[in-house]
Amino acid sequence: MEEELRRAAFGDSPGREVWSALSAASPRLRWLAAVVLGGQGHYAAAATVLDRLRLDPDPVIASLALSTRASHLRQLGAHHLARPLDGAALARVRTTGGGDPDGIDADGARTDALLGLAADSLGAGRLVEARRLLALVGTTGSWRGSVRRGWVSAEVELASGRAHAAVAPAEEAYGVATSRKALRHELKSALVLGTSLVVWGTPDGLTRGVELVECELNHSATMGLHPLIWPSALVLVGHATTVGAVAIDRATEALSCVLRRADPVSRQVALDSPWVPSGLLRSGEPPNADPQTNFLTD
Repeated sequence: MEEELRRAAFGDSPGREVWSALSAASPRLRWLAAVVLGGQGHYAAAATVLDRLRLDPDPVIASLALSTRASHLRQLGAHHLARPLDGAALARVRTTGGGDPDGIDADGARTDALLGLAADSLGAGRLVEARRLLALVGTTGSWRGSVRRGWVSAEVELASGRAHAAVAPAEEAYGVATSRKALRHELKSALVLGTSLVVWGTPDGLTRGVELVECELNHSATMGLHPLIWPSALVLVGHATTVGAVAIDRATEALSCVLRRADPVSRQVALDSPWVPSGLLRSGEPPNADPQTNFLTD
């Protein structure tokens, strides 16, 4: 079962049905299932599992559960709720050790916590702090850590108004995820890279960026990866004439689906957050906030 769950969480089958694994005896299997469910936008179901695993006696599992829960909150715009969880995740990992291919080890847990804290700082507009935390990550021992570091690095550059500098880390993340055939990470990397290219706005970059995001959107929709659909659709608005109002409809449908699957607290936070375009649900129009730099870190 673990191999199947790893393929769903970090491999070629992110749309796999994993509900039965929520009752598995192994905490590691339950954590993997929660990762998959979060990628599909089943945030409330994932939270139920993760909130129990954060108390697990294994510090690695507890840390990973805290970081994953923080990531899901951050995707809903709740950076202020994610930050203490990421801090707790870092505090739980007091040893070192790697070797797991997907970073399910002490080193991977530390990397996840630091990257989560950097993303939390980014969401609060503390860019200097975000850069300092990124520097603490250093060279990661797993492909997953390398990919996520590329995402956060690109987002920091975008938030700093340096879209040209966002392209290189985004490109690196996309290359690593693609080489690993980690489909969900590949699609998220395509979104980050495509967004960076679109915001940079060079003629060739704009063309490639739109193609990347449009392809990613179609694959995410096919796989049922709702948290990737609405930001992708919003990036295309105004940049892909063939998409038009269809993109808004897709974004609205996906965001509505994600919020229905969230727990009540997270849902309310998302509706109030400037990071989440909840205006779509009220007016059918894009929000005032620029969606191109607010696609959130996984």
